[in-house]
Amino acid sequence: MQQQILILSALMAPFLLLLFPLCAAASDQHVTVHPGDNVTLRCEAGNVSIRVVEWTRADLEPQYVLLYSDGHFDPTKQHPSFTGRVELVDRELKDGDVSLTLKNVTSRDSGTYECRVAAGGSRRRTTANTDGDPIRVIYLEVTDLKDGHSTPLHVGLAAVFGYVAVLLLL
Repeated sequence: MQQQILILSALMAPFLLLLFPLCAAASDQHVTVHPGDNVTLRCEAGNVSIRVVEWTRADLEPQYVLLYSDGHFDPTKQHPSFTGRVELVDRELKDGDVSLTLKNVTSRDSGTYECRVAAGGSRRRTTANTDGDPIRVIYLEVTDLKDGHSTPLHVGLAAVFGYVAVLLLL
């Protein structure tokens, strides 16, 4: 029995070493959708008085996907590809929910989205003071899976978890 445990441990060690980086990658917010879908990118700011909500993509110019300031949307700074396709899930921002809905996604919507919030402060200010780390970073992948194949990361994770589960059952 002890010899079987040692053999099993020796077989599992390399797979566990592979599993840790995959788990870290899987813990990043990664959302996969199909073209034409609507998607909600979740972001919670907590129970604070929210003055500004910024959803951005650094790879775009202008980088704003949505800018909501002092109770109003600011379309003048929004990237044109998002015009008429984005909205906050809750415009009243109840309970700090600043999640974004993106409608009719296309492959051009793939990218890294960042959610930032500025709380409280003077209502006279017209620019956001949201410098600093984002509350949430989400990588959105828009993929057309006509042939039914999964992405390599999904296949790799399924194989690793399946193999570890079989080994644990043994």
